[in-house]
Order: sequence, then C-alpha cells, then structure tokens
Amino acid sequence: MNLIETLNAQNVKAEVPVIEIGSTVRVHIKVKEGSKERIQVFEGTVIAKKNGGVNETFTVRRISYGVGVEKVFPVHSPNVVKVETVRKGKVRRAKLYYLRERVGKAAKVAAF
Repeated sequence: MNLIETLNAQNVKAEVPVIEIGSTVRVHIKVKEGSKERIQVFEGTVIAKKNGGVNETFTVRRISYGVGVEKVFPVHSPNVVKVETVRKGKVRRAKLYYLRERVGKAAKVAAF
C-alpha cells in the first residue's frame, strides 16, 4: 500500500487549480506534433468533476461549428499547463449533463 501512496504523491501537482461546476474555463494543453510541441487552448463550460486525488478529472463542453464537443481533462496531468477561469456560473447541480440536450442560448449557464 505504501508503494501506491508514494507513486500518487509524486504525480500530484503542488498547486491545484480551482475548478467549479458551471464556470467557463480556458484550459491550456500541451500538444505534441512530431518533434514540435505547442500549447492549444480549449474554452468551455465545466459540466462535471469526478473522482479525487491523482485520478481527479473534469469535463469541459463547448459548441464548435454547431456541434457539441466535450473533453475530459485529468487535473494532475503534466499536459494540462494552466486552467484559467473566464467567468463563474450560478448552478444548483453537481453535474450539468442536461446542457447536452439544450441548443443556443438555452445551453448557457447564468453568470454568478
């Protein structure tokens, strides 16, 4: 059991970004293309947070060219460079999966 705990402690980031459900975030991700490495930004609404510790993830949803796109990001991944909060949303749910059925302005989360 100590081996698992030491491996988890090595992979946990020192500063964990504050991610709240319903807020609009901008996630900066390292993308490798061949020998080059660049940072790509994915902006959207946080619709879910799962697990805890090293396995903690959050799901970000956005509409791109009329198609809903969701990405799941591990919080402690070395490829997630930075998470910026653009604006906070006022929600009363832990998971915002109901936004998947909504279209247009109905898919927006009210500002806090």
